[in-house]
Amino acid sequence: MAAMAAALRGPAGCFRWQTRALAGGVRGAAAGQRDYDLLVIGGGSGGLACAKEAAQLGSKVAVVDYVDPSPRGTRWGLGGTCVNVGCIPKKLMHQAALLGGLIRDARHYGWEVAQPVPHDWRKMAEAVQNHVKSLNWGHRVQLQDRKVKYFNIKASFVNEHTVCGVAKGGKETLLSADHIVIATGGRPRYPTHIEGALEYGITSDDIFWLKESPGKTLVVGASYVALECAGFLTGIGLDTTVLMRSIPLRGFDQQMSSLVTEHMESHGTRFLRGCILSHVRRLSDGQLQVTWEDQASGKEDTGAFDTVLWAIGRVPQTRSLNLEKAGVDTNPDSQKILVDAREATSVPHIYAIGDVAEGRPELTPTAIMAGKLLAQRLFGGSSDLMDYDNVPTTVFTPLEYGCVGLSEEEAVARHGQEHVEMVCLREPPQLVLGLHFLGPNAGEVTQGFALGIKCRASYAQVMRTVGIHPTCSEEVVKVRISKRSGLDPTVTGC
Repeated sequence: MAAMAAALRGPAGCFRWQTRALAGGVRGAAAGQRDYDLLVIGGGSGGLACAKEAAQLGSKVAVVDYVDPSPRGTRWGLGGTCVNVGCIPKKLMHQAALLGGLIRDARHYGWEVAQPVPHDWRKMAEAVQNHVKSLNWGHRVQLQDRKVKYFNIKASFVNEHTVCGVAKGGKETLLSADHIVIATGGRPRYPTHIEGALEYGITSDDIFWLKESPGKTLVVGASYVALECAGFLTGIGLDTTVLMRSIPLRGFDQQMSSLVTEHMESHGTRFLRGCILSHVRRLSDGQLQVTWEDQASGKEDTGAFDTVLWAIGRVPQTRSLNLEKAGVDTNPDSQKILVDAREATSVPHIYAIGDVAEGRPELTPTAIMAGKLLAQRLFGGSSDLMDYDNVPTTVFTPLEYGCVGLSEEEAVARHGQEHVEMVCLREPPQLVLGLHFLGPNAGEVTQGFALGIKCRASYAQVMRTVGIHPTCSEEVVKVRISKRSGLDPTVTGC
């Protein structure tokens, strides 16, 4: 009995369920009488897509989801990062900033708009937050309609077929399933080694839920999250500075990354490059005093800000899952779960999808598709695997950057400088290796060309595609000048 009790011990509080578990849950699970065909841990985009698809295929499905509040105390409803503190509120605030630019430009088109036009953060935030809450409710309704059982509990493994979930009030629930999918995603990283970072800073988990304007803001980081947030903050009229230790948009095409930051700088965002932040302190007037060091000169400098926003990366939500109880292996460095091409972990009936899985793009649409395909393989007789090559994406900076395929650096590293021209192979049929677009509506432009690249389009085929005039996207099919040629690519007419 003592050995069995030790095996069942999960998070604090789950231990007292040992007798009940022995009488039913775990003993029944061992005998094949489990509660569900599929249990999904995580109510984000990938987990919900997998759960709904499996239920539609006739399976008995449950979803467990729980949001730990951020250090600032922010929490949200069902839907995961994308819905609550990512893609959706980000795009809405990005749109607010774009509208501000359009209002400023309107007078050139004959509109008599009094300048300057003030922006009301509270009104924008309320509209964004209400929209997000409507999406939370929509997800609950969809699960109910598909007869997916939803548990608002924080789950951790008891054994390879069973999890223990603890609700906000402390109540525990044991759930067992034939198949388990881990889709817990990630949360923003805090630089805990920096004095005052946790106490005074916020992250993308908080910025979209602020009731009051963040005011003069220091964004720390060079990630797409850092640049997107800095972009819309500048766009709505806030004094915004980006402090970055290294290169912007690491992993993206670096020529395009430079153009992104140059445009932001020319439109009012300040950049502190090659700097390391050392500490954050609260001043008597309520502002935050930030101290940093310029790596090149070794000089120390300070500045006062109303808000410090950390955007230095994300960490997978795996530490509280007790994965060792189920025998699930992780990468010891990244803490992400190791998976194969079928999304299976080291335990064949336990799977991981989305940001929590090692080697997967941290993108909502890939998690959604991977989740649907996994459900179809498990319960629909399919053998289709997720294809992670040539996945398109867009960085929603003030001037948007869309891309699909390899960056120029990746293309050269893979094929050699002499074999690459305009991120295409030089030898016939001049296969397109990657496409990078900087301009308005970059996501809309890139989505269409992504299909062509997925179908292995050649440069010649792109050039034979008739452009729609006048549009931004037609510039792609008009590209006749390469970097190697040394010719001026400036457009001088139609």
